[in-house]
Amino acid sequence: MPSMEDLDTPAILIDAARAEANIKKAQAHADSHGLKLRPHIKTHKLPYWAKKQVAAGAVGITCQKIGEAEVMADAGLTDIFLPYNILGRAKLERLKALHGRVTLSVTADSRETVEGLAATFTDAGHPLPVLVECDTGMGRCGVQSAAEALALAKVIDRAKGLAFGGLMTYPAAGRATEAEVWLRNAREALAATGLECLRISSGGTPDMWRSGEDSVVTEYRPGTYIYLDRYQVAKGVGSLDDCALTVLATVVSHPTPTRAILDSGSKALSSDTLGLPDFGELLGVPGARVTGLSEEHGNVTLAEGARLHIGERVRVVPDHCCVVTNLFDQVHLVDGDKVLETLPVAARGRMG
Repeated sequence: MPSMEDLDTPAILIDAARAEANIKKAQAHADSHGLKLRPHIKTHKLPYWAKKQVAAGAVGITCQKIGEAEVMADAGLTDIFLPYNILGRAKLERLKALHGRVTLSVTADSRETVEGLAATFTDAGHPLPVLVECDTGMGRCGVQSAAEALALAKVIDRAKGLAFGGLMTYPAAGRATEAEVWLRNAREALAATGLECLRISSGGTPDMWRSGEDSVVTEYRPGTYIYLDRYQVAKGVGSLDDCALTVLATVVSHPTPTRAILDSGSKALSSDTLGLPDFGELLGVPGARVTGLSEEHGNVTLAEGARLHIGERVRVVPDHCCVVTNLFDQVHLVDGDKVLETLPVAARGRMG
């Protein structure tokens, strides 16, 4: 069995036991709160982990792009949610083909999106479930009020080849209560007109442990929970000891006593900090932070008295693991220093 010493750097390491533990913990939380778990594969992009999530009890998976969903369907995943406005003939034809292979559902937040779906999906015997996306405070996609949600739901309900599938949101971190009020009002507006809303889908790892408490939400879509990262640690989701993903890097220079350089820059660690003051931290080197990135160089600032050695290999916990995954063609599952398996990041770069 190969060891980490056999790997070239930079490389993604996934602590398999930690990832498995994170899957089980989230599933246990969902089960105990009567929630259906539908993990988002954007974090790992691997059929390997998607299958493990479903085997643990998830009702299906969430993908953000049709290309990701196609990869997952090819691998045998059978229940896929695409919470994205899908527009354009080419994408709609691919979506229709996917609908013929798996249990599929999507979202829309405009008449234009619904009209495109309705023109493509015309089989009343096999309708496409469409959920209304609701902006409950994130400020991204979504209808802006319960009245707008009701109006769009009626349009979906009238389309022969579509079925109103419920409500969907991605709330801003820390604003789950605000989202709850919004969704409850929308559900009541739907019920007043006789439209049944059996599925209300929400998500976001930062508020995962608060989900399901006296909630109208029936389904939850966490993504980052499987690996965790420094941002999620800062939000209290877990600790560094729960983080499954690290980037293996080599110290290539040590220009000053308090500064070292890694062979991992923005093309390996990502410049997406999610608001944190630096780009990552080194495991086993107290106070060592990645404080600057260029494309192929990571600048490490060391605490007083700490020192690395040129040629030394270190493990970096990144701020945002999802985008780091998308920078690599493969990941290495590890147990301690042993490499258990190397997997291609199958859904990486599937943008359409």
